[in-house]
Amino acid sequence: MQIRAVTAADHAAWLPLWQGYQRFYTTEIAEATSQLTWQRFLDASEPMHAALAWRDGQAIGMVHWIFHRSCWTEGDYCYLQDLFVDEQLRGGGIGRGLIEHVYAQARLAEASRVHWLTHESNTSAMQLYDRIAERPGLVQYRKKL
Repeated sequence: MQIRAVTAADHAAWLPLWQGYQRFYTTEIAEATSQLTWQRFLDASEPMHAALAWRDGQAIGMVHWIFHRSCWTEGDYCYLQDLFVDEQLRGGGIGRGLIEHVYAQARLAEASRVHWLTHESNTSAMQLYDRIAERPGLVQYRKKL
């Protein structure tokens, strides 16, 4: 398996994974928003990043992360926003590899922390997360605007 940052040529490989991620979370993101997100990944001035995991020329997983300021540290935080692995290939270390890739990118950027959210029903992924990160016990609140 190889993990590398997306390039403009990777859109057709990324899109089915992005759509699979949306199906997993039973949500639908507008096509215009997905296009804007893709363009942000390719813009070096944006704090948004994406990488794909590849095996035998096929994209088998994706991860997106965003660097942002924190009032608690000098270094930025790194928010791992989206992680998805092809359903038939889960449990083979791909998700862990993608998370480790984000950890490495955050270290290079001298970020102070990597953090992410998952749905409480995503118990299989949480088995991995509990091994490679801390669960601080925070509860998320939000209001859609």
